[in-house]
Amino acid sequence: MDALPFRSLLYRYFFYGWLFRDAGRGNVLERAASLRHNRQQARWLPLYLRRMLVVGALLLSVAAISEIALGWPLASAWFYVASVMTVPYDVVTGVCWVFFVHRAPD
Repeated sequence: MDALPFRSLLYRYFFYGWLFRDAGRGNVLERAASLRHNRQQARWLPLYLRRMLVVGALLLSVAAISEIALGWPLASAWFYVASVMTVPYDVVTGVCWVFFVHRAPD
């Protein structure tokens, strides 16, 4: 099996879009198969959620350390903004997981 480049591996480690299929294309049977596939792949969403929660917590910690201990307010602002940007990712991932897993089967 061919190894993926590091950039692709890093992308796949943090972003889950590559796991899912477009359930809006094809005929009725293809859309149903894509939806079934997406529901099976949704089991990985909590893992991606935890990964980004850890990244957000680490960024918040670095921001606090750079602001309080080092006295670098401008550097801490960059880390605070980056940590806040993980929140929408977590919200979207959580909502996707809830709708995939806790939805009544068709």
